[in-house]
Amino acid sequence: MSNQTKQWGAIIVMIALFAMIAFVTNLCSPMAVIVKNQFGASNLQSQIGNYGNFIAYLVMGIPAGMLLKKVGYKRTALIALVVGIVGIFVQWMSGWESMPAGAAFGVYLVGAFIGGLCMCMLNTVVNPMLNILGGGGNKGNQLIQIGGVFNSAAAVAVYILMGALIGEAAKATVADATPALFIAMGIFIVAFIVILFTKIDEPERADLKAIEEKNHEKKLAPGQKDKYSAFSFRHFRLGILGIFLYMGIEVGVPTYILQYLTAPVNPVEPVMAAGMGMEASIVGLIVAVYWLMMLIGRFVGGAIGGKVSSKQMITVASTAAIILILFGMFAPTSWQVNIPGVDWGTLTVIWARVPVGIFAFILVGLCTSVMWGGIFNMAVEGLGKYTAIASGAFMTMVFGCAVMVAIQALVADLTANYLISYFVPLACAVYLLYYALIGSKNVNTDIPVAD
Repeated sequence: MSNQTKQWGAIIVMIALFAMIAFVTNLCSPMAVIVKNQFGASNLQSQIGNYGNFIAYLVMGIPAGMLLKKVGYKRTALIALVVGIVGIFVQWMSGWESMPAGAAFGVYLVGAFIGGLCMCMLNTVVNPMLNILGGGGNKGNQLIQIGGVFNSAAAVAVYILMGALIGEAAKATVADATPALFIAMGIFIVAFIVILFTKIDEPERADLKAIEEKNHEKKLAPGQKDKYSAFSFRHFRLGILGIFLYMGIEVGVPTYILQYLTAPVNPVEPVMAAGMGMEASIVGLIVAVYWLMMLIGRFVGGAIGGKVSSKQMITVASTAAIILILFGMFAPTSWQVNIPGVDWGTLTVIWARVPVGIFAFILVGLCTSVMWGGIFNMAVEGLGKYTAIASGAFMTMVFGCAVMVAIQALVADLTANYLISYFVPLACAVYLLYYALIGSKNVNTDIPVAD
């Protein structure tokens, strides 16, 4: 009987956690509509929930890896769920009518940050655990891709739910989102109970303990420090840079579709980037299709992940992304197509005419769908005892989203051209192709990976 078969309960739990991560994380985007209305926030300030989440990853990534190594996967997940319950409760508090607007805004930020700490810890648990339960390699990548399917499905569910709850944006308040917040809190509580009573054998820790007993004489003396770490592996260092840049593709591409399509055709200031002048409500529905493409791509990735290596998957995905981004940048805007959008509130399909290059950008979602799992799988392959800390370091690089999106914004401002700004995600895709073909090879096989 394979390790994966024996650990089916743990696999289900980890995949469920993968979905929870998306549900809570993606609350931040529709909540921005509420924050802007209730607290009179600017567009920049309304994204404070996302900022809180990204900063939490930067702060908690390494500590989460250390916690994982010290107490194991199950206990780390339980601690993360308690933190998540607190974070959701604090966000709900920001909607209390008795709380002054200024204080409520601060409370919401604190809640988003606490929620981000939880998401970081859960990500640190889920990714390596699924990789280990699959036995690493292709099977490990396949489990991560399957987890990604449920992750994307939960993200879509959030937009459907929040679209129905918010209703008229101009009147939206945190109180309107109470059902969604309570659903998230309920999921955390149920997950805590399920994980608490689920037996999760931690293969990596058990295997290392057996090796340790067989090689007692090779153990480090008390107080002696290991001269190696996860960062001693070149493919890991290049891998975490890869995930940093990947975030610039995943988020940068749809973000600036939205900016480009909604920007005025003839901006008031000549230095401002011109766009297509479309209605924001329609554009938002079109951009949502990008995330639907990610869901479809993860279905495919999960189906073929056991037969196709991470290297092959990322090679194809990054090559396709390069081609699509180049086409999107340079295809004449006069070439237009009808593209569908989904109104998640009413579950109806709308159609809009856009440049064919925009459709190419949306198809990039198919490429980014498999990148996270593939990059993680390649980055931690062969790390052994360093995997836990490596997973924590890996999570800190999610902060790359904020950095790369800001760089793309700077390019758009300096060139007054949104399409030219796509050189940023293009460069990121080129790097990922290099990583898959060359950088992912473990050239440090001489480093011992067992205690």
